[in-house]
Amino acid sequence: MPRAPSASEHGDHAGLRIEVRGTVQGVGFRPWVYRVAHEIGVGGRVRNHARGVTVEAFGGAGALADLVARLREAPPPARVRELTTAVIPDEDVADFVIEASAAGGARALSIPPDLATCPDCAREIADPANRRHGYAFTNCTACGPRFTIATGVPYDRAATTMAPFAMCPACRREYDDVTDRRFHAQPNACPVCGPRLALWAPDGRVLAVADPLAAAAARLRAGEIVAVKGLGGFHLACDATADGAVARLRARKHRDHKPFAVMVADLAAARALAVVGSAEALLLTAPERPIVLVRRRPAARDARGARLTAAVAPDTELLGLLLPYTPLHHLLLAAVGGPLVMTSANLAEQPICADEAEAVARLGDIADALLVHDRAIATRCDDSVARVIAGRATLLRRSRGWVPRGVALARPVARPVLAVGGQLKNTFCLAVGDTAYLGPHVGDLDSVAALDFLGEAVARMQTLLRVRPEVIAYDARPDGPAARWAEAQPIATRVAIQHHHAHVASAMAEHGLLEPVIGVAFDGTGWGPDGTAWGGELLFADLARCTRLATFRPIALAGGDAAIREPWRIALALCEDAFGGALPPTVQRRFARVPPGDVGVVRRMLATDLNAPRARGVGRYFDGVAALVLGRLRAHHEAELAMAWNTLADPDEHGTYPWAIDRGAAVPELDLRPLVRAVVADLDRRVPASTIAARFHETLIGATAALVAEAAARLGGPPVVLTGGVFANPRLAEGLMAALAGLDVRLHGEVPPGDGGLALGQAVVADAITRHGGAPCA
Repeated sequence: MPRAPSASEHGDHAGLRIEVRGTVQGVGFRPWVYRVAHEIGVGGRVRNHARGVTVEAFGGAGALADLVARLREAPPPARVRELTTAVIPDEDVADFVIEASAAGGARALSIPPDLATCPDCAREIADPANRRHGYAFTNCTACGPRFTIATGVPYDRAATTMAPFAMCPACRREYDDVTDRRFHAQPNACPVCGPRLALWAPDGRVLAVADPLAAAAARLRAGEIVAVKGLGGFHLACDATADGAVARLRARKHRDHKPFAVMVADLAAARALAVVGSAEALLLTAPERPIVLVRRRPAARDARGARLTAAVAPDTELLGLLLPYTPLHHLLLAAVGGPLVMTSANLAEQPICADEAEAVARLGDIADALLVHDRAIATRCDDSVARVIAGRATLLRRSRGWVPRGVALARPVARPVLAVGGQLKNTFCLAVGDTAYLGPHVGDLDSVAALDFLGEAVARMQTLLRVRPEVIAYDARPDGPAARWAEAQPIATRVAIQHHHAHVASAMAEHGLLEPVIGVAFDGTGWGPDGTAWGGELLFADLARCTRLATFRPIALAGGDAAIREPWRIALALCEDAFGGALPPTVQRRFARVPPGDVGVVRRMLATDLNAPRARGVGRYFDGVAALVLGRLRAHHEAELAMAWNTLADPDEHGTYPWAIDRGAAVPELDLRPLVRAVVADLDRRVPASTIAARFHETLIGATAALVAEAAARLGGPPVVLTGGVFANPRLAEGLMAALAGLDVRLHGEVPPGDGGLALGQAVVADAITRHGGAPCA
């Protein structure tokens, strides 16, 4: 045991209280502190509490300074966000101990996100001599479930869904041994005392099989669809090399074209299927284990030589890959011997299934069998999705692996704020003090199930933080589902936030910016107060106010939302606008596959402004021009054409098309009619679609850069933030950063640029407005 160092060894003997906040519970932080204290030679204690970890240390001044320095550099997966110290009365202690957790007090969520299986645990489950060989719930302080099993804080076993499982003597020894890597690993278990697998029929009958995992793997190899209960919910799995299995999954799930995620055993398997650079490799193998968007190799084959079926991601060169992040995944991939489709177990954009009864009710007509277990999921949490943009990871969906990791706020909120996001890709945010907590991915709020999940997830986060919001913020779109849900909550102070102001504020909050910025907010559609749908906006904004500096010329959406589902309507509207109604023969031929009656109806709608609302979204320009050039009549999911258009673009082509600025409009408008006419001329000349796509991107980059540079010169060069779903496009984001190299330009990283990051912006704008007042964005 250590002894308290003498004053002669480290200077005057003193006491120091060290408060540590961040991700410091459930990650082996206390035993690490214990070992560091022993190494340095200080006495004292460390304990968890509701806001983080407290260390009370006693020793020489030099030793205490060493301890503080070491604590600031805690090893992953711990993350120290804040460390404060205070002198306390000296005590004569000869040992350093780990005390029981303290309850009560103000709360800050220090529960870590769920962490992927660490190398040590992966070796154990593969070792026939180890007592956890083949055990699907193996974990330690460096890995395993955290947030999805937590029912309260501090994060101790009694406040998790592992509470019903009493540890056997062997597991208890590990749990109590401070030198063991399973010391206070709350989900610690083994085949003797922990959760167990079972294989069910679709109707919920338990199938009598000796080895449920082996039986599930055999079914997958035979082409069946198996629902697999994971960390934050169920996946639907099938053989990713079997055309028939993937086709059946698409038919049963009613998901005709949207890509499926594919899970592969390791990095080598990922590289066999896709182009994986060093940044993508780091992201794939990170403890968060997101789905990573990478470019598929032509005729991609796995290690057995089996071809990855094109049906996993039709009509795109992008592939969503992820590596196993639980022992169950590792074991299942090894037993199958090849890549598996691993897609969220839901219909359309409904929430992921999280318990067995729900799975039987909702998946019984989809899955041929269910691989389940008896560890409950406290909070459903879908997979995160990421892409490398400008050399760094950019989250496109922030959920498992990141939730509930807080976002530090540059200015604490005056009162707790609940922000409920928007209609699409919904995620909520609860801002308390100097931290904003983004909840798990909910999905589109188009169903009762999604709204129920939103309420369930908000209630759980409030319980974990022991806080009741005093302000509620929501998207300003009238009658939107998020607004209706917010208005039904018993919170007196309500603030409607303009969609694109929230996007800009989200980027500001992620980067800790409080002074005004130029915000480039490009997305598909967001409600605008001028009677048009916004989405191509250049804003000058702080957290309380914003002003439009420029926008895009609006496009008529014939049939409203029907135009988004059938982008040929947008292509026709662009051409009608660009050519004044006199469509060239080339354009007329582009619509030959559309029934003439439908073309006539749309042209009349455009001519009379009947059911043809105007939209300025850059995403709609992507849809329209891509539909015109590629002849794609329908979009089966959001951003389908934009993704295809981006991946098609020739990386070596840097030509541009003409554009203009209409300064006679109420707000200067970027006029892309010259671009549309030039695209049609290129079609006449049979210029390759890849060249046209590249020129389209380069034109947007050049035109936007010109508008930003002009505004920056006039406004004194404030920071520039690029935000909105369009900036999930690497070529556009990277090109604009390069074009604005002389300015301070910020991209999103750990907060999605699209609507999954909207709630963060709503929260900080609502705080600023209720604190200081503000003006609607106009």
